[in-house]
Amino acid sequence: MTSTPEQPSATGAESAKTLWHGRFEGGPAAELLAYTVSLPFDQRLWSEDIAGSRAHVRGLARQSIISDIERDAVLSALDTTTAELSAGTFHYVDSDEDIHTAVERRVTELSGAAGAKLHTGRSRNDQCATDLRLYTKRALRDVARRVVGLQQVLLDRAARAGDVYLPGYTHLQRAQPILLAHHLLAHGWALSRDVDRLLATIERLDVSPLGAGALAGSSLPLDPLGTALDLGFARVFENSLDAVSDRDYVAEALFDLALVAIHLSRIGEEWVLWTSEEFGFARLDDGYATGSSMLPQKKNPDIAELARGKTGRLIGNLTGLLVTLKGLPLAYNRDLQEDKEPLFDSVDQISLALGALAGMIATATFVPQRMQAAADSETGAATDLAEWLVQRGTPFRDAHAVVGKLVRQTLAGEGSLAQLVAGDDRLGPDAAALVAPGVSVTRRTTPGGAGPQAVAIQIERFRAQVDSDLGRIDPS
Repeated sequence: MTSTPEQPSATGAESAKTLWHGRFEGGPAAELLAYTVSLPFDQRLWSEDIAGSRAHVRGLARQSIISDIERDAVLSALDTTTAELSAGTFHYVDSDEDIHTAVERRVTELSGAAGAKLHTGRSRNDQCATDLRLYTKRALRDVARRVVGLQQVLLDRAARAGDVYLPGYTHLQRAQPILLAHHLLAHGWALSRDVDRLLATIERLDVSPLGAGALAGSSLPLDPLGTALDLGFARVFENSLDAVSDRDYVAEALFDLALVAIHLSRIGEEWVLWTSEEFGFARLDDGYATGSSMLPQKKNPDIAELARGKTGRLIGNLTGLLVTLKGLPLAYNRDLQEDKEPLFDSVDQISLALGALAGMIATATFVPQRMQAAADSETGAATDLAEWLVQRGTPFRDAHAVVGKLVRQTLAGEGSLAQLVAGDDRLGPDAAALVAPGVSVTRRTTPGGAGPQAVAIQIERFRAQVDSDLGRIDPS
């Protein structure tokens, strides 16, 4: 952990030596520093900043802009700075307005004149863009791993669900019985699309801005391709102006994370319902539920509720950044300082949500009796009855009307649906057998459907998909 910097004092502001002090006669006002400082949140980029500085100073030496001796002195100072930041012993001063300033200031203290050459050919514009791209690559890959972790939980629960079934819903009204495994894997496939999006965003953002300078490049013989390869970027920028002003990748990342959150919110909403006494489809493990400060009987699904509630926060992070970006002229503007806090927050919140939901679902207990009792309503087989007529030559729209009338009679108290079907000349006892508990779910036979054979195939396909996702996230 790094130590948290204090807000600059008025005295500190007067004596602060900024990166631009040569242009100004006096020092910055305390109010300016207090309003513009980004160190309290961007200090988490310290490892990326040091990685970028290492690559930059090695590139300067390769191009003979600095000597090998100077390079080694700066690299040694960066090693010391890394150790201090890792140990939490790094000392921030009032003039450290951001992590870039803090690292450069410390390197210069340690290596003297050689450290003063660290920023040669570099601007904070391409420096912070490089840091944020490195961070976003790493963070999105970690989120993708966590998404797969939740997929694995869903897969495990689906594989162990066996022939347990529950109502499938449309409009939150009981529609047709489906296997529990089918329902769980529906969420799993949505999460697989999230993995696709996260990895596609990583691929698009994998471009190094280092060497773009403030906006126009440099008159010095820099080596942007060499530093890009040194940092593990796939490509180097084509246009320096675009390189320092582009935050498309942050917006894309925030969209990807917001959509993950929406998928988690849907899961959360279901688990709020499923664990209520009215549904009773599942019970939460004590370790993944909370109680009430007043009501002794309560067991609350707080994880599920927060997964639902925090989604608005992630959507707000996305819309806030889009509004910030929409009117900015090229190239860098200080408005772009607002790219980091929403990204950091969304990464943090989605990471916590994925871990908490995975634990909640992995440890929960399903209640098959309640699920199946809800799914065994006679009217849940209405579509099967209509399709039974279709198979015997009745046009579907006519079959729909026949069965709909029988359902209406059942609801009016004229008899059970099985009795009415058995007594109908167009249907009869054979069709009435379809209304028996547990029969309807076995009749879903189409590929990708909710019946036993289709779901067994789906489980194996989803298992292969999860393995493939893992391989794409961490290729060997």
